[in-house]
Amino acid sequence: MSVREVDASPLLQSWADALPAASVAHLQLGGPSLHRTLDAYAATGVARVRLVGVSLGTFAPGHSWLRRIAGHWVRTRTVGEGPAVPVIEVADALVGERPDLDDVTFREVSGAEPGLTSPAWADVPAYRHQVLVCRGPRCTAQASDASAEALVLELMAQGLGDDDVLVTHTGCLFPCNHAPVVAVQPDDVWYAAVDPTTARRIVTDHLVGDRPLEDAHRLTRATSTTQPRGTL
Repeated sequence: MSVREVDASPLLQSWADALPAASVAHLQLGGPSLHRTLDAYAATGVARVRLVGVSLGTFAPGHSWLRRIAGHWVRTRTVGEGPAVPVIEVADALVGERPDLDDVTFREVSGAEPGLTSPAWADVPAYRHQVLVCRGPRCTAQASDASAEALVLELMAQGLGDDDVLVTHTGCLFPCNHAPVVAVQPDDVWYAAVDPTTARRIVTDHLVGDRPLEDAHRLTRATSTTQPRGTL
């Protein structure tokens, strides 16, 4: 369901290997995507696919998103010619450990689930800051997931939402030697070795108090000496 589960792909694959004809798909950030996996199942002529959402932490979107995305797939695949669309069923709740399918209740996806657009999602959030949290391979290996979680939870504790601070998980940001790396924009402030304690300080001191950290965690970004394009 989230980037945390992307990090845990080997664990999820071991769960899939213990189930009959199961595979791992990702709702966001990882591959293969849920859409591609459903396409592959449909191409084999399988009659029924069951989806079990997995959440190993605090980053997963609401469970309803799994039904929403599956419903979108059903709608788009019932238009025009192509492989027969299998019946899609979604588990009624997310799981945080290897599922025993005998204990899981499923409901069929009708294709009438809410769509992927809404008037509430039409505008760019009016945030003051955007925080880029590197989730590249080196930062992930240095526990950037724990740093990101601490950052988000502290923002929630401070009563800050997406219209105040937009947190974005990214691929490699560079400079990898300083992992985990976090950048705060538009302030152009970069932080190194951001552990959970430092993440909470970034929230309280920088994002709330408007006082960027001025210690060993602060990185200096080198400015380019290349002339802008179109100038002499």
